[in-house]
Amino acid sequence: MAKNDKPLGRGLGALLGGGDIPTSAGAHYAVGNNSFIKLESIDVNPYQPRTQFDEAELQDLAQSIKTYGLIQPVTVRPIENGRYQLISGERRFRAAKLAGLTEIPAFVRTVDDVQSVQMALVENIQRSDLNAIEVALCYQLLIDECHLNVEELSDKLGKDRSTVSNYLRLLKLASETQIAVRDKKISMGHARALVVVEDQDLQNKIVRQIISEGLSVRQTETLVKKYTADAKNPKTKVKITLSDEVRTFQSDFSKKLKAKVNIKKDITGKGTLTIPFESDDDLKRIMGLLQ
Repeated sequence: MAKNDKPLGRGLGALLGGGDIPTSAGAHYAVGNNSFIKLESIDVNPYQPRTQFDEAELQDLAQSIKTYGLIQPVTVRPIENGRYQLISGERRFRAAKLAGLTEIPAFVRTVDDVQSVQMALVENIQRSDLNAIEVALCYQLLIDECHLNVEELSDKLGKDRSTVSNYLRLLKLASETQIAVRDKKISMGHARALVVVEDQDLQNKIVRQIISEGLSVRQTETLVKKYTADAKNPKTKVKITLSDEVRTFQSDFSKKLKAKVNIKKDITGKGTLTIPFESDDDLKRIMGLLQ
């Protein structure tokens, strides 16, 4: 699969270039053709990274479409059996359905699978309302589908490599943490602080604490440092000193058995009393003394 060297950040035209592109079947379509297409003939894009569509906003857009019509066309590509696949505009597509439209205006682009993925993802990345997890998914899909590394992707997007890397690291977070980022219960800054916490149970615990206590990013960073420091330096077990009474018993018992008796206990009072022996005969001797 060849890499596309045109910068993604300069718009979809720069990404795809001009001219007709043949489909796998060898047919040609006019690139940029604006047509009205039946909604029932359009399939959604499987590479759509947006997982949530606000119902209230969709209803508002549907009402606007009922009043003024769909002003901005969606972008589709022909696939097979007279059907089309959305490249961009799923929100408008959904709202048009709610508005009761049977067909919508669409730009028809004949692009291959890779270019379709690029267009869909870049269109989403350029939106300001994507949450951080959706942006991270866009970046990862571009890397996977277009065979790019982080440096190549950052160059194409016109973004710092560290920015792209920080987003990609979010995908290593525990599921509960990713959901909290997606639902905007915690910020990108909170999430970046949590990436270093490898224990997912601990990570989830910190997320709940951030939300319940309304912790700032700085407070979260301090909390993470505390937890990670505790994990690296576990508390030393407290050594319990035996009372004079117990030590006297231990000494007298050792003399009686002619064996070294060991008594150990913890802070709760639990412990062990051990009597070592040297041989079977020694064990029988001690057993005789204890009976």
